[in-house]
Amino acid sequence: MKVTSAVLPFLPVCRRLLPDKLPDKLTGLSLALLKATALEIAILAGHLLLYPSGVAQERRASATPLPSPEDGAAQLPTQAKPPVVLLHGFIDNRSVFVLLRRSLAQHGRQQIASLNYSPLTCDIRTAAELLGRHIEDICERTGSERVDVVGHSLGGLIARYYVQRLGGDIRVRTLVTLGTPHSGTRVVPLANAHPIVRQMRPGSTLLEELARPAPGCRTHFVSFWSDLDHLMDPLETACIDHADLMAQNVRVSGIGHLALPVHPAVATGIRQVLDTARSEAEATAHAGGLTVA
Repeated sequence: MKVTSAVLPFLPVCRRLLPDKLPDKLTGLSLALLKATALEIAILAGHLLLYPSGVAQERRASATPLPSPEDGAAQLPTQAKPPVVLLHGFIDNRSVFVLLRRSLAQHGRQQIASLNYSPLTCDIRTAAELLGRHIEDICERTGSERVDVVGHSLGGLIARYYVQRLGGDIRVRTLVTLGTPHSGTRVVPLANAHPIVRQMRPGSTLLEELARPAPGCRTHFVSFWSDLDHLMDPLETACIDHADLMAQNVRVSGIGHLALPVHPAVATGIRQVLDTARSEAEATAHAGGLTVA
């Protein structure tokens, strides 16, 4: 699957931010980069307005438990969709998922939950433990045995640690990551003052843990990575490359890091991934690193 900028919803904004006529040499990649940068600026401005609304932890609404087989006519359909858990990136909050959440809800996802972890969190492992408790609570309230998780940037790395190192593959059916530095990113060296940023650097102890064998991991991984993601250095670090994981890498063209959780084409791709998620038996039969570009 390849998501292109042909359906870029903010293209009119980009055109207003760019001059009508550009030098002939400013074509191809340079023009795409300018458009992506203009889009990132527009998204950042909008997100700053929404940010205060997502500071508080999401209220735990009383979820309706999924019907049990003993309920007869109310028996759960075999294709019932599991809850979706959304996990934001570094120094962000759940407000980044406003549009994605709406898209999922409009297409049949009745159980959607967002988790805020503190920007003062200094260890991905600690955040992964919090995620695990959050997922256990969701499963208890909804009666579902498994959930799907969508993580943006650092959120994807936290979720992956939970799945691989804390036994979360029992609970997570599908993990979708958006612009996540799976192999570490070298961008903004001065940010190394923060412990979590150091954990996201190539060769960190935490990334070495994730590189260890993970035989029998039951979770299906799908990583969306962008060819214009300015926070991934190198760009391919957002791809999952692990011999024991069932993984797909989906290349997104023409948008940057901030656009990944809000772009409608990416949202469509996420819905397709979740709606066509294979059963555990099928996934095991097709285990391997499949890259879709």
